[in-house]
Amino acid sequence: MADVKWGIVGCGDVTEVKSGPGFQKARGSALIAVMRRDRAKADDYARRHGVPRVHATAEDLIGDPDVDAVYIATPPGSHESLALLAAAARKPCLVEKPMARTHGECVRMVEAFRAAGAPLWVAYYRRALPRFLKVRDLLSAGAIGPVTSVHIQITERLATGDAAASWRVNPVDAGAGLFFDLGSHCLDLVDFLVGPIADARGFALNTGGAYDAEDVTSASFRAGADVAGSGIWNFNADAKTDVITFTGSSGTLVTPVFTDGDVLVSRDGATETFSLRNPPHVHQPLIQTIVDELGGLGRCESTGASGARASWVMDRCIDGYYARR
Repeated sequence: MADVKWGIVGCGDVTEVKSGPGFQKARGSALIAVMRRDRAKADDYARRHGVPRVHATAEDLIGDPDVDAVYIATPPGSHESLALLAAAARKPCLVEKPMARTHGECVRMVEAFRAAGAPLWVAYYRRALPRFLKVRDLLSAGAIGPVTSVHIQITERLATGDAAASWRVNPVDAGAGLFFDLGSHCLDLVDFLVGPIADARGFALNTGGAYDAEDVTSASFRAGADVAGSGIWNFNADAKTDVITFTGSSGTLVTPVFTDGDVLVSRDGATETFSLRNPPHVHQPLIQTIVDELGGLGRCESTGASGARASWVMDRCIDGYYARR
């Protein structure tokens, strides 16, 4: 099978270690072109990572006849417009998470790629990491009995300084605040591990005043086969917390989302620990599933459809906050 030749639109920080090298290291994959609005930084990236081509515009990169597939690694505010360019070129596309700023933007992206007959994937790379594949296997095998509820708890201290001015807390660029950036991973994992979320509601608040976006968001939802769910994303807390707890009729399973930590399964008074560390380039396993799908050897489970489902849930949680404003 010939290598899938990738081009990256937006070769910024996320592409330095997490994703960029994965396109070069995955089997049957090659990174041949990059683009960034700051040409000097794009040239520097290409030089350091051994990428042979630098394009001045997204249109040029997507239109490059040697680029087989496009990775969009810009902030969410530009995801829809860039993805539509890739769809118009009928090129397979991987877009960063969250998929877009609103569920409506996601739907338009999905429809465009369906009409073009080209695949669209979203970079919820945790779906392919060893830790979460193990969690799914444990839950499916009944390690804690039938899952009856799931609770997500993510807390951090309030952003200050440069972090409070980041695009991640600017709704124009991000769609909302840190809930979209971090909460999207959590909700996508629920979808992956116990099933799609069929009903959701929530509310959001600004408690710290460090920026205009919400800094505390809560959610309640129903997922999979009648699994009750709840979540709190508190970005004005006194300490960092990172945990999802799955409760079943016979035990509990606890795993971090963002920390490279262990999975704990407790049942009948005993706790079993599963230690599965992340690979050096955390996007690489997901990239491999995409390359395999393009080669007819497998399937990537992080699709435009699943990414849109996560955005639908998030919209249900923050719409009231922005409507009030």
